[in-house]
Amino acid sequence: MIRIGQKLREERLHRGLSLEDVAKATKIRPSFLAAIERGEYKKLPSSAYAQGFVRNYAEYLGLSKREVLALFRREFDEEKVFRVLPEGFARQKDVTRLPFRIHHTALLVVFLLLFLSGFIVFQYRYAIIQPPLSVQSPQEGLVTEKKDIQISGRTDPNAVVTINGQTVTVLDDGSFTKQLSLFPGDTIIEIRARHRLGKETLIQRRVTVKE
Repeated sequence: MIRIGQKLREERLHRGLSLEDVAKATKIRPSFLAAIERGEYKKLPSSAYAQGFVRNYAEYLGLSKREVLALFRREFDEEKVFRVLPEGFARQKDVTRLPFRIHHTALLVVFLLLFLSGFIVFQYRYAIIQPPLSVQSPQEGLVTEKKDIQISGRTDPNAVVTINGQTVTVLDDGSFTKQLSLFPGDTIIEIRARHRLGKETLIQRRVTVKE
């Protein structure tokens, strides 16, 4: 049975072409062309490259691509001359990849543990620290003639807020407001934010109502 490499070589010589001539025209390395002519396909980068090189080589020489590829596939399948890696080396490569896979898995586990720890700390951060509390009004030392004073501020949505001992509704965004009626003179307003485990934040505002 005629080999495809032999057929290509004979046609090349018949046309008076050198390997360098074919290489310039097809952009295939002369060493690859020589390997094809000798049937040494395992010297090519891969089986896909081998088939592509053979097809381009045949097309350049004016041979039937269908016939040439049919011969190539039969020759390739019968003799099994092309392997990207020898079996022993392939097994060795799998073994060398094993530590990388273990390392990759370990990194993933560490990342998940850190993420879970961060999520737990974020969810229960106020169990170990005081809840946040800010008071927008009234300002400290406010002097006014109005007896009705509006207290407004912001805290953690899960905190319980009291103003002078009276519980105030906290909205989903953590904001709260309350209207207080004060007597003339100096009054100290105590705003407290407390979470379920008892940690508390206190802010005081001194307000003077003129008579």
